[in-house]
Amino acid sequence: QVQLIESGGGLVQAGGSLSLSCLASGRLFAKYAMGWFRQAPGKEREFVAHINWSGGRTHYADSVKGRFTISRDNGKNTVYLQMNSLNPEDTAVYYCNAKFLREYWGKGTLVTVSS
Repeated sequence: QVQLIESGGGLVQAGGSLSLSCLASGRLFAKYAMGWFRQAPGKEREFVAHINWSGGRTHYADSVKGRFTISRDNGKNTVYLQMNSLNPEDTAVYYCNAKFLREYWGKGTLVTVSS
């Protein structure tokens, strides 16, 4: 069983930045593909960014490409999401996701972007 704990959410003005972190439990973190998803009020959960086990490959949703950066530190069991140039449409609960043999989800952290 893997536990994922997100942190770093909060309230920010449009144009601002936030950095999210996701700490994973266990000793197999380096084997996991990691991702960030988000769910805005009244909408379905959507993909934001993905990073492979080594950090050598990343993939982003078109809506965040060029503004968000996903990275990971396998020595710290942590994946990050640096979010720049935030706009109100980025307001959502952001969830951390891990995949290795099965899939795991964190409980989410709320990001609110004011106009």
